[in-house]
Amino acid sequence: MKYKQCLAACAILILSFSTSSALAAADAGKPTRVQWQVEESWKIPSKPLDFVYSLDGKRVFILTDQDKVLIYTAEGALLGKIDVDKGVTAIDIAPRGEKLYLINQHDNSFKDLSVDFVVSINTKGSPYLGNENAPVTVAVFTDFE
Repeated sequence: MKYKQCLAACAILILSFSTSSALAAADAGKPTRVQWQVEESWKIPSKPLDFVYSLDGKRVFILTDQDKVLIYTAEGALLGKIDVDKGVTAIDIAPRGEKLYLINQHDNSFKDLSVDFVVSINTKGSPYLGNENAPVTVAVFTDFE
């Protein structure tokens, strides 16, 4: 009985391999069908020259011909603008988005900018000690072993 089950399983495997290879050979000369859809789309106020997405997919940095880097959320909400020198033609970011790298072809230079996002936190009704409007810096340490 086990012999017949093993033989049936082997026959099914052989048939599935030969069928899939025959289908692959039949499709070899045909163009591949591609399906796509627009996930997000928004207007930019000036001509884009270069862009980069943060690795986490949360921010989009767009260099424009107006010597600005526009920073958007992945959904298209403008987070901020950074003025850059005339002649900047390419940008890139550090893996976590904490640095912005600029290439300037006008003066053959490279700049490394530190990027921080200021976020307002509603603390109304929370206890505090000291000046109510004092600036607060939050430091995140992620390299613990």
